[in-house]
Amino acid sequence: MTTDPLRLAVIVGSVRDGRLGPTVATWFAGQATARPDLDVDMIDLADVPIGTSAPSMSAPAPVLKALGGLTPRLAAADAFVVVTPEYNHSYPAALKNAIDWHNQQFHAKPVAFVSYGGISGGLRAVEHLRAVFAELHAVTTRDTVSFHGAWECFDGNGQPKDPVGPAAAAKTLLDQVSWWAQVLRDAKTTTPYTA
Repeated sequence: MTTDPLRLAVIVGSVRDGRLGPTVATWFAGQATARPDLDVDMIDLADVPIGTSAPSMSAPAPVLKALGGLTPRLAAADAFVVVTPEYNHSYPAALKNAIDWHNQQFHAKPVAFVSYGGISGGLRAVEHLRAVFAELHAVTTRDTVSFHGAWECFDGNGQPKDPVGPAAAAKTLLDQVSWWAQVLRDAKTTTPYTA
């Protein structure tokens, strides 16, 4: 059993102009970096220009270059937190494309979700993502952090206007994803996971 900090990749799933994702993800990453057991890597998919090239097609050079920066970071992670909005009752196409370019990088690792949106708080997107990650042999946590009416939830400094509830939800999520990450990391040192 290793006591090294767990590597947590926080993935910003939206790439749209005017997105709230970086605000939500930066706040959440602040909650995570306050914990000594976590080493946080924030991955903004807006910085990963893979466009709409599909994994089954031959990738153009810019896509291969972008994946060369992304893939090792996903492989190095012990756990993931996906920060996603809800678009038309589901999650962003850019997020799906980034996930589809990868498979083994998610095997036997936990994935948790921070969502935001209108009245549903992005939870419908989360439910779709659970099925996708199950196909990739990942374990999703039960608890999430969700911001309902998200554009009214944050102040001008990028902090929740009501910090108590979100901070408590973030702690619960981080406790769960850390537990799974530690257990799965330890298990893989003695019994490699095969899919």
